[in-house]
Amino acid sequence: MRSDFPEHKTILCIDDVGGMLGYQKALLERRGYKVLTADSARQGLEIAAVCALAAVILDYHMPQMNGGEVATEIRRLRPQIPIVMLSSDDEIPKQALNVVNAFVSKNEAFRQLLPVISRICGEYPPRVPGFQNHDLRIELTRGMLAFTHS
Repeated sequence: MRSDFPEHKTILCIDDVGGMLGYQKALLERRGYKVLTADSARQGLEIAAVCALAAVILDYHMPQMNGGEVATEIRRLRPQIPIVMLSSDDEIPKQALNVVNAFVSKNEAFRQLLPVISRICGEYPPRVPGFQNHDLRIELTRGMLAFTHS
């Protein structure tokens, strides 16, 4: 029996803002993902080191370690795990962006996060209620997926 939900895929969300973690968890669980959350970079790294993950979503601006540093460490520990960086700041250093598979502005997360996760987890086109695939433009530049909504 075929399912339209990504059973058994676990996503780790790392963000120091509890409201954003709650939003990501609700969004992804509604789509059928299992979601682990970490409210600090250190906690996220501990989880990433020991859990089977389909992807990691992390914020750029966090205390103690920024998202670029966390992504670099996750790459060292688990190079095969896709990483999506989120930020409300569009001026993220290129060095940090070069470590991740995709970047999503927090201002566009409600529209772009689920299609990005579906894509990097190999479930494209995503099946998102109310979302039309023709509204999404995908570009691959230097190994990074860029998504824009028309």
